Amino acid sequence: MIRPLLISADSPVLARVFSATCGVVLFTALCASVPHATAQAITIDTRTGNVSTGGTTVDRRYQQITPTNIDLPKTGLDAKTRLELIRVLQSEQGFAMRPFPRGHKGLTLQANGKLKPAGEGYLEMVTQYGMCAKPGDAVVLTDIKFDKNKLVFMINGGPDLKHRFLRHIQLGAGGQMTPMVQGTEENEPLGARLTLEFEGGVPSMTASQVKALLAPLISFDVKTPIQAFTDTLPPKLKEAILNHDVWVGMSIDMVLFAKGQPQRKVREVEGQTPFEEWIYGQPPQPVEFVRINGNRVIRVEVAKVGEAPQVFDQDVVEAMMRSDGTPAVAVAEQKTRTVEMGDVTRDPDKQAPAPPPTLTNPGEQLPDAAKNPAGQMKPVQFPKQKPDDYPDVAAARRADQQKAAEATEKDKSAATGEDAADDSAKGTGSAPNLAPASKPVAPPPNQQPQ
Repeated sequence: MIRPLLISADSPVLARVFSATCGVVLFTALCASVPHATAQAITIDTRTGNVSTGGTTVDRRYQQITPTNIDLPKTGLDAKTRLELIRVLQSEQGFAMRPFPRGHKGLTLQANGKLKPAGEGYLEMVTQYGMCAKPGDAVVLTDIKFDKNKLVFMINGGPDLKHRFLRHIQLGAGGQMTPMVQGTEENEPLGARLTLEFEGGVPSMTASQVKALLAPLISFDVKTPIQAFTDTLPPKLKEAILNHDVWVGMSIDMVLFAKGQPQRKVREVEGQTPFEEWIYGQPPQPVEFVRINGNRVIRVEVAKVGEAPQVFDQDVVEAMMRSDGTPAVAVAEQKTRTVEMGDVTRDPDKQAPAPPPTLTNPGEQLPDAAKNPAGQMKPVQFPKQKPDDYPDVAAARRADQQKAAEATEKDKSAATGEDAADDSAKGTGSAPNLAPASKPVAPPPNQQPQ
């Protein structure tokens, strides 16, 4: 039997119940109407900037390790060996070879075996709980705990507060209760936990053997900070950093270890992308412009005096960090052209094209008619420029003016002839005598006039 819920109309509870009911019905209808689809999880590490999607290869720092091969004794751990391990390993300093996540669970390493978790689970743990130490950071083994078949190491103070269980206990009588832990204002723990598991119990081993088993995660060798950091990188990338080279795709830490702090920093925006330009060097020395967006180098420009700038914008680091260390495209091969057999570069202005293929054998002579086939292209011979091809502008202008003057004189002469013809038409009609008047001839001086 279902009884109706009677609520007054003016009660505010009615609106809440109606809103909640509609929300549940709407969510159920949407779930029923939308077909099932394959979900794809995207994980972004805010500290390192790495992005991982379902089904893709994660960063090599989160991939499975290469198992060690250390000979361990068959006997079990005794009290003397236990005290020796505590004396040598407690407060021992080393360098992190992998990211160490915070959190109560931590990483688990099997002796001469694999790491748990690895891959997506490892990356998810770092993203969820944060990072205690990055690769290359100095770490300290602050405490060691022994169990039947494992050793538990607390790194940088461990992931738990002190007196974690006592904080939940209170003592008192009647209505007054007093907590067991009082007056302790501790900061949030930032340490990590590392568990080393053994099959059949912890053997009676030395501290050197324990360090060798932990070598994939912690290096206890004496190193400088740059050596500790570069040892966690692929060989090609390590060599570039030690040679003070900057590649596209490097992180800020890699750039600082390779070049140090820049002389200048400039912040600009290109389109919708903000970036920061790190400038190394001053003229006349080569100047290097390193463009950084977020935590990655997106462009490198090298400017040398008297040479054209070299610009690199192809990411070559991401492929190395997501594989076994082999670069997908070598930096030296970015501007290298591979010449194959028969691939010859010819200048069309100076060289004739390659002869057409022939069926003759090497050394075979062709007939005279076929030696110079018609239509074969030869190098183009451009005629030499003559001095008069480009006449003087002033001389050409004077010649044009002279031609114009002659044309004007002809026009005037033609006009004068037309006027004379008009005057003759208006007279008696006889042609005028244009001959000059005759003068009297003077007699010779020896003759007298009669």
